[in-house]
Amino acid sequence: MTDLPSGTESIRVDKWLWYARIFKSRSLASKICQAGKVRVNRTAIAKASATVRIGDVLTLPQADRIRVLEILQLGTRRGPAEEARTLYNDLSPPVPPKSKSSRAAPAEQRDKGAGRPTKADRRATDQLKGRT
Repeated sequence: MTDLPSGTESIRVDKWLWYARIFKSRSLASKICQAGKVRVNRTAIAKASATVRIGDVLTLPQADRIRVLEILQLGTRRGPAEEARTLYNDLSPPVPPKSKSSRAAPAEQRDKGAGRPTKADRRATDQLKGRT
């Protein structure tokens, strides 16, 4: 950071994402920024060198959801997770719970020591379940 008046300090967005432990490496954060997937105050950025300030809102994809983060502090280093969580306020919508229908059906239960089902056992099970 430079010797700017208070309140106008800024930091590179890729560096802040790395400091805040949003991404494992700075190069990964840089790639996401260069791909145009990060928005700062609803404006898509195309360079990792774009700067952010306290109060800016970042919108970015992470895993299978969209994260919305308000910057509370700029940070000076990549510290422990507890310290990193103080850099932002997570405004992301809650992750919807997975429905039971999307889960795989539980495996059939067999008596202990019964061994693997034979072909005749499988056909009988299929007939019971109406799969024939």
